[in-house]
Amino acid sequence: MFGKKNKSMGGFASGSTTLLSKSTEIVGDIHFSGNLEVEGIVRGNIVADDDARVRVMEKGLVEGEVTAPNIVINGRVVGNVHSSKHVELAANAVVEGNVHYKLIEMVKGAQVNGNLVFSADGSEKPVVIKPDMKNDKPSKAKSADAATI
Repeated sequence: MFGKKNKSMGGFASGSTTLLSKSTEIVGDIHFSGNLEVEGIVRGNIVADDDARVRVMEKGLVEGEVTAPNIVINGRVVGNVHSSKHVELAANAVVEGNVHYKLIEMVKGAQVNGNLVFSADGSEKPVVIKPDMKNDKPSKAKSADAATI
């Protein structure tokens, strides 16, 4: 009742929620903890603390890199996306850059104009997933050009 916090917040990270409304434009980097919901425009990088979540809504636009443990995109991101836990690309998501992830969900209609880069433990040494399969094993790149999809 009083004085108790609801520990299951329905997918929200702990902490407060910040909303950038559709009429808001921010020029510069954003560093935060908690939840950030972008309906407007961010021209800069978004960097989150542990257990934070970024949501780029349907009309939202981020021109820069997004780095957070949990990321939900249903708008447009022009830059790389880095998630140490979970990335969700909704039906209206458009990412023009690489998506680095540990766990990913993609809904029909989502677009990634770049590479999907899997990292099993969220480390800085990612494994690039390639579509070229021989004998049920991923092919290994022999040059820098072969590393791209």
